[in-house]
Amino acid sequence: MKSNKKIVGALTIGAWLVNAAYANAAEAENSPIKDREESASVPSVTVNATRRNASLQSVPVAVSVLDGDALNNANRTSIDTIVQEVPSVTFRQQGGNKDTTIFVRGIGTISTSPGVEPTVSTVVDGVVYARPGQATLDLLDIEHIEILRGPQGTLFGKNASSGVLNVIGRKSSQETTGFVDASWYEGNEKRVRAGISGAINPGVVAASVTALYADYDGNVKNVHAGGGDLNGYDRKGVRGRVDITPNKDLDIALIADYLRSNSSPTFTAYKSTAAAFNAGIAPVVAGIENRQVNADIPSDIRDKNKGLSAQVDYRFNGYTLTSITAVRDWDNTQYTSTSAIGNAAEAARITAAFPATRDIGTVEFSQASQELRLASPKGEFADYVVGAYYLHGKDRETYQRIVNNGAAINSGRADYGVKSDSYSLFGESTLNFSPVWRAIAGARWTKDELSYDHKRTSTQTVAFAGVQPAVQNAGSTSEDGYSGRVGLQYDLSRDVTSYATYSRGYKGPAYNVFFNMLSRDTLALKPETSDSFELGLKASAFDRKLTANLAVFSTKYDNYQANFYDTVAGAVVTRLINAGDVSTKGVELDINARPTRALTLSTSLAYTDATIDAFNCPPAAAASCNLNGKPLPFSPKWKSFTRANYALPLENGLIVDLSADYSWQAKTQYDLFQSPDAIQGAYGVVNAGIALSSPIGGWRVALVGKNLANKSYATNLVTSTGYVTRAVPRDDERYFGITARKEF
Repeated sequence: MKSNKKIVGALTIGAWLVNAAYANAAEAENSPIKDREESASVPSVTVNATRRNASLQSVPVAVSVLDGDALNNANRTSIDTIVQEVPSVTFRQQGGNKDTTIFVRGIGTISTSPGVEPTVSTVVDGVVYARPGQATLDLLDIEHIEILRGPQGTLFGKNASSGVLNVIGRKSSQETTGFVDASWYEGNEKRVRAGISGAINPGVVAASVTALYADYDGNVKNVHAGGGDLNGYDRKGVRGRVDITPNKDLDIALIADYLRSNSSPTFTAYKSTAAAFNAGIAPVVAGIENRQVNADIPSDIRDKNKGLSAQVDYRFNGYTLTSITAVRDWDNTQYTSTSAIGNAAEAARITAAFPATRDIGTVEFSQASQELRLASPKGEFADYVVGAYYLHGKDRETYQRIVNNGAAINSGRADYGVKSDSYSLFGESTLNFSPVWRAIAGARWTKDELSYDHKRTSTQTVAFAGVQPAVQNAGSTSEDGYSGRVGLQYDLSRDVTSYATYSRGYKGPAYNVFFNMLSRDTLALKPETSDSFELGLKASAFDRKLTANLAVFSTKYDNYQANFYDTVAGAVVTRLINAGDVSTKGVELDINARPTRALTLSTSLAYTDATIDAFNCPPAAAASCNLNGKPLPFSPKWKSFTRANYALPLENGLIVDLSADYSWQAKTQYDLFQSPDAIQGAYGVVNAGIALSSPIGGWRVALVGKNLANKSYATNLVTSTGYVTRAVPRDDERYFGITARKEF
């Protein structure tokens, strides 16, 4: 413990700023293999947060930017791993990626229903992903990621009431280039990417293709005979892009991607007070660092994610007309268990109190979208973006639960689906009153049409463990919603700008469509709305050797859509409800520094107070609803990330990079109902690396160490009657790896 504190103290004192070039640079020339910039300054970063390219330091929006190459070098290759670098963002790990959730400023939607949209929108190359599970697989070929914090409904749509993950893919280059990078980490984790890019018709057509193979055995041991390792993955994917420029006024980008993933996410026994449960998982012993299970049929999640998109940008008289047309398909199959006792073949382990369950679910989801935007010429009194948007989504799912209580085997099956259509008109304008004073005004109108059908069959006419009786129902609803933003921006000096904004967020109506849907779930939930106030300050100093961004925010949500956990027939079930009023307020600070050409430093810190203000307890609830004043789940009050990088040039032209980062967060409650067994204590994770690269030869080799202090922690804790289970993260214990890259 003392040695851990010494490491933390040294990193906190020595790295009170963060590496903007390593962590926040969004431009390809910041790759560690490329030539270093001649001047010692924080690189300028261009973002698309206002739907037109602008400097990060100039936009009146709180934005975090992560470089794609840097994430790959740090083995942060999926959404759940990048949250360590952004203090305002957390991630809820669940049994499968279909049910995972991203939280920004303590706000996110926890639901397995296809009839509810996420609170945080994921946008990839301009295409909105309607289901959050589509985006949790792998970051295949990313230039950079912009994380917009707070309601962004005006320009990014209704499912952005808490924030946006704006993922920007890499463009094709006119010059013929290619790369191969590979990595290997302890636990037999392997990752290989290869890509080629170049001109087909110089100056007119360029194309690129990137392919991926990655697999990982896992860090959870299945002690069942022949069980092997779990909590791993196997991914294969390819992304192709064609960039066409017929003339100087027209750009066309055609993008296709395909990713297949198999994974075995596993929860382990964390705590138990039930003798029958302990006997059922033996010889595994529940514990806070337990990485073992005893399961004859382990979890198996299979995904196929693919899409096509076409973006056309046409410029005329200073205007830019943008069209983005896209179709996407996502297929997901889950083989999971709702209990920690999964040994259906070993009846001696099974009791009526702790039955063995097996869940089999399938998802077939497709979406089609069209967006049109018109951006005005820059430099006029009124700079504006106006547009129209349409999204059609269709979801079909099946879910079957098999329950073995030791005396009999019963089951239930549900077939259900959701159709949605969303229409929007939007616009936002910046009024330039003077070179230093600007006003921002924008609004969005959205019309949602939502319908569902649901049919469940059961072997029993009454509820039994985790299964409700047979039922059949259907319904539809439609709503009109409004969101918007107004504000002022004032440049205090050439290097300092300030802003104050009010944003109105909107998230559409919802249905709680899931396996155990009941008659009480047939009523549509009201739309969720939010009112957010934000003050911001963005500054640079010492010839851009230092940049600092500060945001202070306060947001209130009405008709908050949340999962209420109840108990039926001795089993925990979920009910999606309008939970009432919640709020989040806090402060965010990002500081980047490059005092010398060799040294880059940065720090990010967030204080978030996300609280339940007035909880609406549903009728006939078995669980306690005395939640007013309690914290929202997955929202630590304090979270920080620091990084330092030092580049040491050698006489032979090679460069040695020394890097270290430290992420820390305060204790976190994972349960909306405030179970003391679902609290993860405060923890910090230390990572470090050393790399040798040749700017001339175009190669890089690095040794990476993860979780050097060997700190075990949980990314989720789920409480059940008599026991608690834990989601085990990849870096739950110390491990090392080596990465290599060759460019040509």
